[in-house]
Amino acid sequence: MNIIIIEDEFRAAKSLQNLISDLKPDSRILGVYDSIETSIEGLKELKPDLIFMDIHLSDGLSFEIFKSVEITCPVVFCTAFDQYMLDAFKSKGVDYVLKPFSKEDIAEALQKVDELKKFFQKNDLPELESIIQKMNQPAGKSSFLVFKNQKYTMIPTEDIAYFYIHNEITHLVTFTREQFPLTQPLGQVAEQVSDRQFFRVNRQYLVNFKAIKEMEHYFQRKILVKLTIETPEKLLINKEKTHSFFTWLEDR
Repeated sequence: MNIIIIEDEFRAAKSLQNLISDLKPDSRILGVYDSIETSIEGLKELKPDLIFMDIHLSDGLSFEIFKSVEITCPVVFCTAFDQYMLDAFKSKGVDYVLKPFSKEDIAEALQKVDELKKFFQKNDLPELESIIQKMNQPAGKSSFLVFKNQKYTMIPTEDIAYFYIHNEITHLVTFTREQFPLTQPLGQVAEQVSDRQFFRVNRQYLVNFKAIKEMEHYFQRKILVKLTIETPEKLLINKEKTHSFFTWLEDR
């Protein structure tokens, strides 16, 4: 694997080089660049398989590099700042490592890149078939029939902020904070609604895109998701699901 490092801190760049060589001895460091300008010049000539990229460089934010050269390989962002996570995942980011990073952090990032590479090599055709199937599928249920206070009511799906499990029963919660129990398990509900509109953030919650207010880092590299209305528990996404979540946010 051919790798480029874009990092303006000498010690961090050296540490990355040593860790990569130790963890992936068959890899080759094609170049180490410390600014936007030198990175652009280097990337015009070199075609790496992976880039480790700092965000704050001496001459600006590294996102400027993407405006000048086409980068087709995955990028692992290494930074001391957590506020650029969304921009990072928009820019070929497959992982977001906070400084000071450890050997385990870099090992996990390299493992993620390897797994993604194997997945796409192995699943080219099934992935294409899956995309075609999704294109032909209906957009999902347009409403849910609910029963409460001796009355049946239709709740339009677009009015539902999230579904969640409480005492092993699935409930839907509307943007007006009304709550109704459902007879279907959450997994079945997830299959009925549009996967473009709803995302299952964990085993307990299925959330509407329109209900998402903001996200922030949490312990153990999890993401804390905040909705426009309150939820009974904190909405946490584990690190393994972070990339698919941000891809879902971006892909619309």
